[in-house]
Amino acid sequence: MTANTHARETARELLEIMPLVMRAVAAELRAGGEMPAPAHFGLLMKLREQPRTLTELAAHWGVSLPTTSNSISALAQRGWVRRNAPGKDRRVAVIEVTPAGRAALERVGRAAESHLAEALAPLDRPSQRRLRAGLAVLRNVFAKSPPAVARRSRSVRARD
Repeated sequence: MTANTHARETARELLEIMPLVMRAVAAELRAGGEMPAPAHFGLLMKLREQPRTLTELAAHWGVSLPTTSNSISALAQRGWVRRNAPGKDRRVAVIEVTPAGRAALERVGRAAESHLAEALAPLDRPSQRRLRAGLAVLRNVFAKSPPAVARRSRSVRARD
């Protein structure tokens, strides 16, 4: 079996598992009733790192500006984010998390973490260690900037 075949099998398994994990997290977020949509959790997490423009957020998540704007409007209505227009160009708004948004993110994050911890608790320690080692590998692969990962995958496809 070639390295590419192994990579494809791993990719296939990852694509099968990710929706299962996200379904569990999304169910917990909805059950808590606080997060309007599971995607908003990710937006708040990204904005917690630093304020960003709508364009930056849309590009990061790979969605349209109107979709991102609608999500930000929902978060702003809850008082979790605010739009600031620094500088002279009032059309460019920088979105930042408010203290209320940070508190909501902390509460919802703790609930989701607890839910996942309950699901993982039955695993024995060796299995938990292997899982964490695998997660570290995934983090290293996907923490790279998305354009670099996309360029590499295009060049691999061109060779296939």
